[in-house]
Amino acid sequence: MARPLIGVSTYLESGTRWGVWELEAALLPVGYPRLVQAAGGLAAMLPPDDPSYAAETVARLDGLVIAGGPDIDPSRYGAEREPRTGPPAPARDAWELALIHAALDSGTPLLGICRGMQLLNVALGGTLIQHLDDHVIEVGVFGHHPVKPVPGTRYAGIAPEETDVPTYHHQAVDRLGGGLLASAHASDGTVEAIELPAPAWVLGVQWHPEMGEDVRVMRALVEGAS
Repeated sequence: MARPLIGVSTYLESGTRWGVWELEAALLPVGYPRLVQAAGGLAAMLPPDDPSYAAETVARLDGLVIAGGPDIDPSRYGAEREPRTGPPAPARDAWELALIHAALDSGTPLLGICRGMQLLNVALGGTLIQHLDDHVIEVGVFGHHPVKPVPGTRYAGIAPEETDVPTYHHQAVDRLGGGLLASAHASDGTVEAIELPAPAWVLGVQWHPEMGEDVRVMRALVEGAS
């Protein structure tokens, strides 16, 4: 059986150097494609494009991953920019929102990671906490902390026990978007996973599975895309 083709969103970075070259580049930390491959999928990198091409792009995929990255423009969820919110990335916001809507419209299995989870929430009308002042781990540094699944959810079926996850927290889900369920929490109540009810295969996780060794979340996406 052919391995499912899993598209992963990427971002543009200027002033990137390799050898004698210094050029704008479409980048993605290698942990993402390696995690897709370890889970049994084929990884395809999706650089920002005209949002009108999102449906055509998603139609050629078996599954979609929206990767982590910079803060979402608060205007996307009707909020004023707070001082600790990062600079906007309008082209990436527009492209990834279009990809999310295309995946939702077509029923393509969708996994959002960190920013990708937050963007999924925004795409469905939810809002974000722009900075976590108090959290189970120090905000703004990489670390690990446990997340507890909500019984009966898709995520609980993937990881039924409390699991220690690699994480970098700064922003988080506030009001849930339409139809979304919280499916995991940190010990302080922070929403750590969101999903749409079955039969949709739509899941977002606040942490960074591409920085760890647990492939269960990505394997579930790949199996859903098979």
